[in-house]
Amino acid sequence: MTSAPNARVLSGMRPTGRLHLGHYHGVLKNWLELQHEYECFFFVADWHALTTHYDDPSLIPDSIWEMVVDWLAAGINPGSATLFVQSRVPEHAELHLLLSMITPLGWLERVPSYKDQQERLKEKDLATYGFLGYPLLQSADILMYKAGLVPVGEDQVAHVELTREIARRFNHIYGREPGFEEKAEQAKRKMGKKNAQLFDRLRKRYMEQGDQEALDVAHALLESQGNITMGDRERLMGYLEGGGRIILPEPQPLLTKASKMPGLDGLKMSKSYGNTIALRDDPAQVEKALRTMPTDPARVRRTDPGDPAKCPVWQFHQVYSDAPTQAWVQEGCRSAGIGCIQCKQPVIDAVLAELKPIQERARELDEQPELVRTVINEGCEAARDVARETMDEVRHAMSLVLR
Repeated sequence: MTSAPNARVLSGMRPTGRLHLGHYHGVLKNWLELQHEYECFFFVADWHALTTHYDDPSLIPDSIWEMVVDWLAAGINPGSATLFVQSRVPEHAELHLLLSMITPLGWLERVPSYKDQQERLKEKDLATYGFLGYPLLQSADILMYKAGLVPVGEDQVAHVELTREIARRFNHIYGREPGFEEKAEQAKRKMGKKNAQLFDRLRKRYMEQGDQEALDVAHALLESQGNITMGDRERLMGYLEGGGRIILPEPQPLLTKASKMPGLDGLKMSKSYGNTIALRDDPAQVEKALRTMPTDPARVRRTDPGDPAKCPVWQFHQVYSDAPTQAWVQEGCRSAGIGCIQCKQPVIDAVLAELKPIQERARELDEQPELVRTVINEGCEAARDVARETMDEVRHAMSLVLR
């Protein structure tokens, strides 16, 4: 049982304080595009932070604030996307609990990142249910908003696949509501006589001939209907495919390009490596950090030729410099025609130019804490409105209602 991906996107970030260029190039630039193409829900995953940092949560409140300021300063628009804090929408915890009742333990144990992170974070005690169950909490985050698309890198596709399996299992167990066909017929009539007849023809073609094109056209027809509720749309999706009602639609991964943003030492930019440039670092601090970056160790003297492939600065040029500048670097480094300081200057200028508008907006936001607070509060309320609707349907489906 599947459903057509709807135009809703969900993505979140753990609160780690002020963001750096790795976050900007790896996540935020993608969000900036998505917010104009889809209905987006971007959230602070503070409960997820507790799965690995439960022993010292004191930094989380400030980290939430700093991260939201960075989102806004980078250009995430609360008029185009819903920004919220996970723990301010307690329905996430309820859905996580209810999904845990039907999720086989083996599904969680086989998530690739479960053993990978345990190995990588050996110094932490991760023998907790919270850590084992965090992929299920991610599934609850996604399914709560019936997100059709979830932007992820290759390493996170397994989490979206787990979510699809959980949605499939939930719909199989609970999708057969009493009077399903009658309710589907009532929903169909709300589309109007012409559209209802078209739906019937497409359904017949799919049910009798397995016509995939008919199914695709029917999905598009349902997505275009503005006069039926989301619940009715999902009911008709299930009716169309011969199953029960689709209560929790299966999301699709929206693959994002891996960030090419290196750290100051050429490794991945990460706070744990101490090689970051924060979005709000003072310009003089940024310039100093870039000027003192390590270079090709073969260039001991100014007259020694070098190899850009062995120099972390070249990785910055690949992110920030145009083709003529990159050619100038390649030629000048290999021939010792330019020095390392000269080579770094275009990178310094480009990074400072990129950060300048972000830092100006951040200063304005620092002077208007009430504005930031309003954005968070309104986003949390908007998210809760959607979450309450979903949980009403889930509770009814699971018979968690008074007679």
